[in-house]
Amino acid sequence: MSQPRFRSMWERYCRAVSALVYVVDAADHDNMIVSRNELHDLLNKPSLNGIPLLVLGNKIDKPEALTKQDLTDQMELESITDREVCCFMISCKNSTNIDTVIDWLVKHSKAKN
Repeated sequence: MSQPRFRSMWERYCRAVSALVYVVDAADHDNMIVSRNELHDLLNKPSLNGIPLLVLGNKIDKPEALTKQDLTDQMELESITDREVCCFMISCKNSTNIDTVIDWLVKHSKAKN
């Protein structure tokens, strides 16, 4: 979870981007509500309308990590209808699904050009 003082700057760094990537600690159940609220607050910024969203549930190597469906439900991803939304479960520690993430990013970076 990023520090609150930096969250106010997110929109500033999201201008003219091809996609938004939002990384969630899938094993941190205590902060899931805060993470969901921060994501939805960010997506409500007019300057970010329609920009594709990639949500990454990280730390799936931990036994307490949420499933993809549980993460989708808790982050209320199905309620986001004004843009493409994709969710991958990853482990940066084990490089699980990182190649899939890179493919998605390459596809969406080209779509803007």
